[in-house]
Amino acid sequence: MADRLTGGDSSLLRRINAAVTLRALRAGHSVTLTQLVGDTGLSRPTVEGVIEGLVETGLVAEVEQPQNGGQPGGAGRRGRPARWFRFRAEAGHILGVEIGVHDIRVILADLTGEVVGSHFRTVEEGVDAEERLTAVRTVVAEVLRKAGVSRDNLWAVGVGTPGIVDRDGTVQLGTAMPGWTGLDLGARLRRSFRCPVMIENDANLAAIAEHWQGAAVGADDVVFVMAGLSPGAGSLINGKLHRGFGGAAGEIGALHLLGQEVTPERLLSTTGKPLNPLDEAAVARVLKLAREGDEVAKVAMDRFLTRLVQGVAALVLAIDPQLVVVGGWAAGLDGVLEPLRERLAQFTLRAPEVALAALGSEVVAMGALRVALDQVEEQLYAVDPPTGAGARA
Repeated sequence: MADRLTGGDSSLLRRINAAVTLRALRAGHSVTLTQLVGDTGLSRPTVEGVIEGLVETGLVAEVEQPQNGGQPGGAGRRGRPARWFRFRAEAGHILGVEIGVHDIRVILADLTGEVVGSHFRTVEEGVDAEERLTAVRTVVAEVLRKAGVSRDNLWAVGVGTPGIVDRDGTVQLGTAMPGWTGLDLGARLRRSFRCPVMIENDANLAAIAEHWQGAAVGADDVVFVMAGLSPGAGSLINGKLHRGFGGAAGEIGALHLLGQEVTPERLLSTTGKPLNPLDEAAVARVLKLAREGDEVAKVAMDRFLTRLVQGVAALVLAIDPQLVVVGGWAAGLDGVLEPLRERLAQFTLRAPEVALAALGSEVVAMGALRVALDQVEEQLYAVDPPTGAGARA
């Protein structure tokens, strides 16, 4: 990728100059050569040479002077006309993909992260891994078809999934979907793309998305709680994702295996018998009854919130985040925020801020998109030649 950005010149200095110039171009709209000289601190001949190489690669285009007189340093000066350039965000695209229990969601964006298309489809909870992966490929193909984008134009793909995922993209443990534990999801999906594919846990991606464009913008120490039947969490420390050594950080849904023996189906039962079937529809009915004042349902909801808070409190005590963001289906519950605030204050030494997630059902796919965008930016601004199988062809 680095060689492509500089027109084939492998000079380290030229690659550095290209990266500096690209950063300046991606920061705004059309700019003049004079502005680029000022923004980068490079000499005019250096910028001219770099721009020529970037135009050859298709990442930069020369454009006509804006009709409104342009920006400072352009129109209005005597002498030779100013030359204007822009970054061609449409030169490549990225995908953010969520492989969920109940649906597949895909978001398509250009090289600046601007969304240009999306699509989703529902899947049955019990479908096997092969059928689920087929659904992923179908949704991806539909997004690309509607946007008129070639698969070869993809630069990076981010993918979110429930479960514990190692750095290579293998699902070490994934009980939410049949056939998921042990699945080398990264290898399976990389067969479908000629670009880097990054696999990550869904709660981790939700934390990244909320930090990028949601409720956690500006907060670098964040815990995102994916409140569901088996709650999970993603954590950012100093703005960076904390995965843990094996990718299992934040699996607070496993706390009942570590001494909290009361399972969700008993916590949310209103009959004294385990909730069966244990699914989101059954949970929603219990919580709706609780909001309507049913005393038995209120007790069940109270038990569930207590267990959730205990898991979140463990993370809060370990990480001391500025903010806890609550997502998943709990984000739609009336009155869930205040009980969480009150109980976290009881269980922790310094209570964090608590907010509901802002990105809704697209939060995981948006986090996957951000991971793909990070990969693109790493390629765009690389100063070392790419190595290994992960480099873009």
